[in-house]
Amino acid sequence: MKTIEPQPIWYQGQEIDATVLNTFATNVTLGTSATFAFVLQNDTGLQLNTGSLLMIGEDYILWSSDDSYAWDWVAAQLKVTITGDVPTPTPPTNQETIA
Repeated sequence: MKTIEPQPIWYQGQEIDATVLNTFATNVTLGTSATFAFVLQNDTGLQLNTGSLLMIGEDYILWSSDDSYAWDWVAAQLKVTITGDVPTPTPPTNQETIA
């Protein structure tokens, strides 16, 4: 998952800023195309918008399974700007779990 510049999304009668983008390939036809599912959500994990995007032609050829290209391509299609990675939670140490 990636953090993005806040993007206002109309959700249930109000604007809420999407700040996280998640995407993953859901269907890849080798040599032809890839379908990417995406989720735009806020900091608390509320899903504000979901959908899918079809990568074909030169975009697919340039992808060649390079994750950073796919992230940038999805962000460009959605007109959002990636600002970084969502921090991965670290498990507590033994001392933290005892305390």
